[in-house]
Amino acid sequence: MRCYLHAYLLCTVFTFFSLLYVYSQLASTLEDRDERSGGGRISGESNHDAGHALRKRPGLSGLRDREWGQNRPCFYSVRCKSLSVSYWNPYWRLPSDDVCGVNCLLESPLSEKLSSATKEPKNERSHLAVVACGARLEETLTMLKSAVLFSRKLVHFHIFAEDDLHDSFRKALEMWPVAIRTKFTFTIYPIMFPEKNASEWKKLFKPCASQRLFLPLILKQVDSLLYVDTDILFLRPVEDLWGLLSQFNVSQLAAMAPEHEEPRIGWYNRFARHPYYGKTGVNSGVMLMNMTRIREKFFKNDMTSIALQWGEILMPLLQKYKLNITWGDQDLLNIIFHHNPESLYVFSCQWNYRPDHCFYGSNCQQAEEEGVFILHGNRGVYHNDKQPAFRAVYEAIKQYSFGEDMEISLLQPLKAALQATTHTYCGRSSHLLTKRLKESIRSI
Repeated sequence: MRCYLHAYLLCTVFTFFSLLYVYSQLASTLEDRDERSGGGRISGESNHDAGHALRKRPGLSGLRDREWGQNRPCFYSVRCKSLSVSYWNPYWRLPSDDVCGVNCLLESPLSEKLSSATKEPKNERSHLAVVACGARLEETLTMLKSAVLFSRKLVHFHIFAEDDLHDSFRKALEMWPVAIRTKFTFTIYPIMFPEKNASEWKKLFKPCASQRLFLPLILKQVDSLLYVDTDILFLRPVEDLWGLLSQFNVSQLAAMAPEHEEPRIGWYNRFARHPYYGKTGVNSGVMLMNMTRIREKFFKNDMTSIALQWGEILMPLLQKYKLNITWGDQDLLNIIFHHNPESLYVFSCQWNYRPDHCFYGSNCQQAEEEGVFILHGNRGVYHNDKQPAFRAVYEAIKQYSFGEDMEISLLQPLKAALQATTHTYCGRSSHLLTKRLKESIRSI
């Protein structure tokens, strides 16, 4: 009995100090706001309006002040301020030196060029973002290739990559034929996390995966953005998914697909130790964002009765749930939209078709009817033999040479390769992988 009492007391003490830490973080945030207001009231405004005005300070400046310390100098500020920024179509990069903080970007000449380059009329082009770390160069280039193959409108690529990948990306994209290069522009950025917690964010789940959480705070002049993982393949034009932005209602600010269609095989509803969206959670491998709305929104949460902006909520959320999350930033997004379900638009599984939709038998009804629009080869299936149907699509797009007849050099070899995969569940549904692809090829 005495041992049980000791264990109970230890658990109680641990819980108390954990809650104390979370509340201290939130209290620190509120104190920073009061300090910026000069401890008094804004002339001519009510107390409520004054508080709102202070909290309305836009994303990145607010995040820099609150999370990283208002008067704290940037660790990289010396090297950033002295940079002479070079660019190509447009191309910018910062020199190699560990992980760059977002506040470093703001203090460098890069911020001015970034603002001028990305400030444009809404909907003039699609904006596609990807984050590449480690051995993801070839996979990312294949994804970008699929994006330009079928798109009829201009796309701008925002490529966030480790420093040693920058030259490889630039050289590879420069080598694409002129006719293809007229269909896209691109910007290459260093990996950027809040300086104070950079290493923790970078190691969350997969290397650099949580970079996507900070895109609304980095790309301040971009109104809307489509984020995709490196293991995505477009089988339909990018602008078709981009068009879903027009279907958002006044409260929706992001769109994702469900993590599972069938609750009996769902992960979140069976194993999650944290809140998640809806019945089976959402998958963040394809995420369409109205980033203007994200920057302006005050999010409800389970840490305080006070709604927090995007830059304020991320670190406290990680501190509270980091011992209970498995899928990193995707879990944090599920927690956020669990408390703010009105802010999420859910699109169908054909826009984020994964092995989960076929290896237990086909369970994506929309793909059965119209085909697969976007293929998501998670769990490394493009590079192993676990799902040969997925690998066949990846290899067909990777090996296709620009300028060749796509029906002869892409579609026909792919159909032949898929015939050899019918011994697998996904192979038996392989007609879904070519149904929309065939239409995309013939519509060009």
